[in-house]
Amino acid sequence: MNALIAFAEAIDRLNDRFGVLAEWAVLLSCLISAANAVVRYTLDYSSNSFLEIQWYLFAVCVMLGAAQVLRINEHVRVDLVYSRLSGKGKVMVDLFGITVFLLPVIGYMAWLSWGLFMGKLTTGMRPDDSIASLGFLAYVHKLLVSGEVSSNAGGLIRWPAVLMLPLGFAMVWLQGVAEIIKRIGWLGHRYNMDTHYERPLQ
Repeated sequence: MNALIAFAEAIDRLNDRFGVLAEWAVLLSCLISAANAVVRYTLDYSSNSFLEIQWYLFAVCVMLGAAQVLRINEHVRVDLVYSRLSGKGKVMVDLFGITVFLLPVIGYMAWLSWGLFMGKLTTGMRPDDSIASLGFLAYVHKLLVSGEVSSNAGGLIRWPAVLMLPLGFAMVWLQGVAEIIKRIGWLGHRYNMDTHYERPLQ
């Protein structure tokens, strides 16, 4: 069990780092938005890339921040009886929800979004393009620059934004596994976890 708890804590640390990226993405998106407005109204210049990079940063914020929200137990939940349960009752509800709903759905979403990402990434590649035919660096370069581009004038390559889908879903799935491990550890008195849940004001 100690190895599993160490694994769960490693996932927590990884998602903490992705959470920091999500925080910076919010700030950067706000700064770009403000700069775009200033440039548009003072210099009468605008570019679709300024708008699209904000969408990309929002994708970073949402998809990389979701696992962190799950980790700190601040995710949205339908609370009909949860807040009235004891610590053990809350842990059992969490285990049921994560195992029956979160892991299968998020795993399926990660699988679907991986295909979407690979489609966006490999758009523009010829069937005979390979590492053997182009060389490793040339293949990677072509892969990175040949993807689908936004149809808007001045638009950006789409694959970096689409990458956030499988990456974000994978991180939520891993965090779900970590939460299961921590709750089983808590039930076996091997892991100390705060089971207090405060219902948000509505």
